[in-house]
Amino acid sequence: DLFTMPDGIHRGECPICCLPMPIDATKCTFMGCCSQIICHGCAHANAKREIAAGLEQRCAFCREPVAKSEEEHNKNVMKRIKKNCPAAMCHMGEKCKSEGDYETAFKYWTRAAEMGDAEAHYNLAIIYMNGEGVEKDAEKEIYHLEEAAIGGHPEARHNLGCEELENGNFERGKKHWIIAANLGHHGSLQNLRVLYANGHAS
Repeated sequence: DLFTMPDGIHRGECPICCLPMPIDATKCTFMGCCSQIICHGCAHANAKREIAAGLEQRCAFCREPVAKSEEEHNKNVMKRIKKNCPAAMCHMGEKCKSEGDYETAFKYWTRAAEMGDAEAHYNLAIIYMNGEGVEKDAEKEIYHLEEAAIGGHPEARHNLGCEELENGNFERGKKHWIIAANLGHHGSLQNLRVLYANGHAS
């Protein structure tokens, strides 16, 4: 059900400290060796401990040596992709997009989305919205936003709320923003305050 509150955000908990992962992807670290995503706090603490002890830098999760170059990192990610790891596909898709290769990014995200990856669904929604490497398609954008939202993606949930408000559906928009706010999305909380202030919610 689209309006069922998910158990948590799509990234779940950090596998090291077991605290909820931050919504902001820039505060997470993707480990190419095992495709685990860990919080920056755990990544920093692990690196600091190893440097202080004069130890070889290793993954905080699987303990494999950290890649010494971007090329080695990418090779590790490709090994994970060959094992059908959606997190690795999503990561490589983001790399391809940053390099302007939208076609390859689309292929990786489509494969990951087929396996239920919420981040991949969200990324597909964005490229359908902007027409990056594909034709703009509002219907496909909403489909992927909904799939991402069901999977616990706060930003996707927030965007759905914005879409509903633009269409005059205050009640549906409010429901989306309440769920997003409960997942920790600050923008949705701010929007709810405006709705209440303007008398569109009670």
